[in-house]
Amino acid sequence: MTPFRPGRQVMVAGVGLHPFGRFPEKDLPALALEAVVPALGDAGVQWRDIQVAYFGHVYYNGMSMGEGALGRLGLTGIPIINVENACSSGSTAFWQAYWGITTGIFDLALAFGAEKVPRGPVTVTAEDSPERYIGADHMMAGYALRMRRYMMETGAPETALAQVAVKARQNAALNPYSHRKETHSVEDVLQSRMIADPLTLYQCCPTSEGAAAAVLVAEDALSRYGIDKNRAIRIAAAVLTSGGYNGKGSDHSAFSPYRTEPAALEAYEISGLKPEDVDLVQVHDAATIGELQQLEALHLVPFGEAWRATEDGRTALTGDIPTNTDGGLLAMGHPFGATGIRMIHETVLQLRHEAGPRQVKDARVGLAECSGAGDVTTVHILTR
Repeated sequence: MTPFRPGRQVMVAGVGLHPFGRFPEKDLPALALEAVVPALGDAGVQWRDIQVAYFGHVYYNGMSMGEGALGRLGLTGIPIINVENACSSGSTAFWQAYWGITTGIFDLALAFGAEKVPRGPVTVTAEDSPERYIGADHMMAGYALRMRRYMMETGAPETALAQVAVKARQNAALNPYSHRKETHSVEDVLQSRMIADPLTLYQCCPTSEGAAAAVLVAEDALSRYGIDKNRAIRIAAAVLTSGGYNGKGSDHSAFSPYRTEPAALEAYEISGLKPEDVDLVQVHDAATIGELQQLEALHLVPFGEAWRATEDGRTALTGDIPTNTDGGLLAMGHPFGATGIRMIHETVLQLRHEAGPRQVKDARVGLAECSGAGDVTTVHILTR
């Protein structure tokens, strides 16, 4: 467990989101600003009020891209930190903003992320890595291995895994920001093109472009900036962990997904909340198997039982553990730098009861989990 404990209470004052999809006519700064400006407006603050900014991104689009994006608003001399932490880049930026405020260094911070992910298979190793030549760094192949083992160990049928994708598309169809809005049946999912046996195309997240932003503020500074306290959402816990020694040699959550568990336990301890207190959850579902195993690692369902919860409708919008309410990675898409903050955006909307047709009834506690290569895992718990 980390020796660090929060100091001042931190709130999410505003959120903004650029739609996820493909936008060849826009460069990365343009995507970023179309999330940042709405976030500032949502918080009711001015750009000149921001004291520090953290920018999450993975793919190279030039040096100091945070400065490059915010420079279009006019640089003000504040610290701007560029964050690369695999798929958790955006959520790590959010984590840094939280700790910068709770420790008393800053009062008002911006966390934002943007990405233009190239088409095709995602690789995480260096260009000259032997893993590239033997196929060991193909992410969907890793998820497929986990899926095959999970099915063998738990008795989960392929239809239960496919139902994860069906539910994701149903939620995304209610979300104007999602990359994939078409709905599919279980049969459609299973009959889509094979990517890495047994993972089919509709069970893998699309690579995407997009951006997300959040404005964080100290609770004791709300009135100073004229922020509406009734729309501010409390951050009850913010946790970031990485992996430990693994004799199997894996350092990616696709192969060892239950490494989310230590981060989750720490988040529950810090927040004083329990898994049964969570009203909705966003998890890293780059593949259908990811959602199931992350739900188990978060102790929201017993180990080996997430597939049954899915079949029983418990993870649907009307279930007792609504999961990936905006469509998740599977349907929203996965622009790496933006995904973690996109989860925060959805959670904030839900807790404000501003999620429209996908609103979860009586939502008061939301959890957002994002993981990535290197066993990076973030868990954030937000409360009304």
